[in-house]
Amino acid sequence: MEQTVPKMLKDSAGKWPEIPAQYFKNTAGTFSFFTYKELLEKVLDFGAGLLSLGIKREENVGLISDNRYEWLQSSLGIMAIGAADVPRGCDASEKDLAYILAFADCKTVIAENAAQVLKIIGIKESLPALKRLICFESVGEDVARQCKKAKTDLLFFGDVTALGVDYRAKHPGKVEAELEKGTAEDIACIIFTSGTTGEPKGVMLCHRNFMAQLDELPERINLNPGERALCVLPVWHAFERACEYIILIQGAALCYSKPIGSIMLADFQALNPQVIPAVPRVFEALYEGICRAMRKAGGIVFILFGFFTDVAVLHTHIDRILFNKNARFKKTPQAPKWILLVLPWLLLYPLKLLGGLIIFKKIRIKLGNAFRGAVSGGGALPPVVDDFFAAVGIKLVEGYGLTETAPVVSVRPFYRPIFGTVGSPIRGVEARIVGEHGETLPAGHKGVVQIRGAIVMKGYYKKPDLTAKVIDKDGWFNTGDLGMLTIDNELVLRGRIKDTIVLRGGENVEPLPIEMKINESRFVFQSVVVGQDQKYLAALIVPSEEEVKAFAAEKGIAYDSYEKLLRNAEVKKLFDAELASLVNGKNGFKLFERINAFALLAKAFEPGVELSAKQEIMRFKIPELYAKELHALFR
Repeated sequence: MEQTVPKMLKDSAGKWPEIPAQYFKNTAGTFSFFTYKELLEKVLDFGAGLLSLGIKREENVGLISDNRYEWLQSSLGIMAIGAADVPRGCDASEKDLAYILAFADCKTVIAENAAQVLKIIGIKESLPALKRLICFESVGEDVARQCKKAKTDLLFFGDVTALGVDYRAKHPGKVEAELEKGTAEDIACIIFTSGTTGEPKGVMLCHRNFMAQLDELPERINLNPGERALCVLPVWHAFERACEYIILIQGAALCYSKPIGSIMLADFQALNPQVIPAVPRVFEALYEGICRAMRKAGGIVFILFGFFTDVAVLHTHIDRILFNKNARFKKTPQAPKWILLVLPWLLLYPLKLLGGLIIFKKIRIKLGNAFRGAVSGGGALPPVVDDFFAAVGIKLVEGYGLTETAPVVSVRPFYRPIFGTVGSPIRGVEARIVGEHGETLPAGHKGVVQIRGAIVMKGYYKKPDLTAKVIDKDGWFNTGDLGMLTIDNELVLRGRIKDTIVLRGGENVEPLPIEMKINESRFVFQSVVVGQDQKYLAALIVPSEEEVKAFAAEKGIAYDSYEKLLRNAEVKKLFDAELASLVNGKNGFKLFERINAFALLAKAFEPGVELSAKQEIMRFKIPELYAKELHALFR
């Protein structure tokens, strides 16, 4: 196994020089590609260009951009000369950038476009170390003037690459020698977590962290040379970064798309990919879109869809029980299960096959005829979505990790996914569950998930005290997540410590399972459960505007505005019924876990406001943002 990511790319380029490595949309809107040989040369050219500008080993280089082929070439070029990238997306606020780029002492910042250049120039006074900006796109004269006024050099990606070509001609083998100097302990990147608890923390990830994952992950998420993976995740996230390395080490191609339904489906047809990694929300949106399309079709199509989905889900549940594909916390005899369930399994199987031919085949075709499976990470996958994709014959596996673990801790393998889990820890990684007093808990007992292995970060940048709080003297990293281990060493997650709501009666409530259940309603787009130090739980709900308006039309409800519609008594009655049918004892919820009050919000939660960049609720912001609504819910 190679020691660094650029060495891994060099190895792949040696094995598969003419195979496509990166697909991207050209100016005509169609897809072009770079081969592995071309990608390596572009990485070396850009790295050499950075050397010509005086950028040195161990220097931090800002990288502010969304998904595009230049991002990877820049990141790998930075790493090839022993420097580290400090990435962030274009949605980063000026406040966040001022903190991150100053804290990381970035002298050079790479920016996607004029908007990002202006954003950085606008905070120049907060960035005393900043000397130069490198922009992927051309900018107007006004932007160039502002850079000059701010005494900041402005170069373009093409310029730096050209400098690199010239540098390599004058200094043969220099950039290649820098690449070979790289070691496993060199810092590859510093990713500042947007966080759900406040100030960003700079997670230092070294090449060892990433390369350790590549020892086994290709066995679980297998691709063949020349195959394609559709990439829609923010490229600066640890999850997308790791996915790209998993793809590159197998000689497959990265295909850049966007997590927008119409664009994704068009790109599926154009590229015919084998795999897509994405966050749960992408798969939720696909599921909701399919259900919405079937309801719209109506008549016999909708009836057949509902019938065959129910049959397929039931057969899938029975199949999991018979063949031990569920999370197991104790051993149970197999014979009674087979006596009870083998006949239903056999009777339902032909119906499941028929549904696959009549209904589900058409759904699978929309994802292309080569599609093999999907990987969900970055958040909890709702069970209803998990069940649906399994039932219709689309492999969807769930993984778990954190930025601090580079990020993959575990993932269900394509060849044998165990449902209700996020898979077993990858090779070389240990997981344990720790109780309140620091004791290691046996299988089936809930506690704090701790991880140890080569994937664990080097620490938080310039924050040794904070690092010591999460990594103990024996190397165990405290994830802050609650979970259990099964008897098969599969990991089951149960929420986060800091998310736990403590009611006035002393009951501890994990809000995430409740929110996931609420979100199963087709009338719900987003939800957050609240109730810290209160007598009961309540929920802030963002309805699905399309579904609520359809309900109003069906019931003949007149309204002047969407806001007024949400205050309508019939609509409130609808949500009362939805909550009662979902969060109840039948579905495994205790009495104190039920929702006693709710508020309907017209405006969706947004990244940077209520949501982190990973689409997770930043719960610490909710009391301030929704003080009025919370007061009304608990008065």
